[in-house]
Amino acid sequence: MYLDAEKKQEIFGQYGKSNNDTGSVESQVALFSYRITHLNEHLKRNKKDNHTRRSLIKLVGKRKKLLKYLMKNDIVRYRNLIKALGLRK
Repeated sequence: MYLDAEKKQEIFGQYGKSNNDTGSVESQVALFSYRITHLNEHLKRNKKDNHTRRSLIKLVGKRKKLLKYLMKNDIVRYRNLIKALGLRK
């Protein structure tokens, strides 16, 4: 599988407050971003996989909602996260 427990712990440790910090917005957005890039690569190879395409669209929507929440509540954390993940240009 592309996302095992060790990889999740690494993502949570890098972007969250600790390795067990699965609930913070930063760690969730980082996990969604990792999954989105993986699904993008999958869809480049399998163009007719509409089930994966729908999952990708749902994940992008979830990430967008979380980023909107973070931007509304704490703009400094939002800017740091965007810079760390390289999402906006």
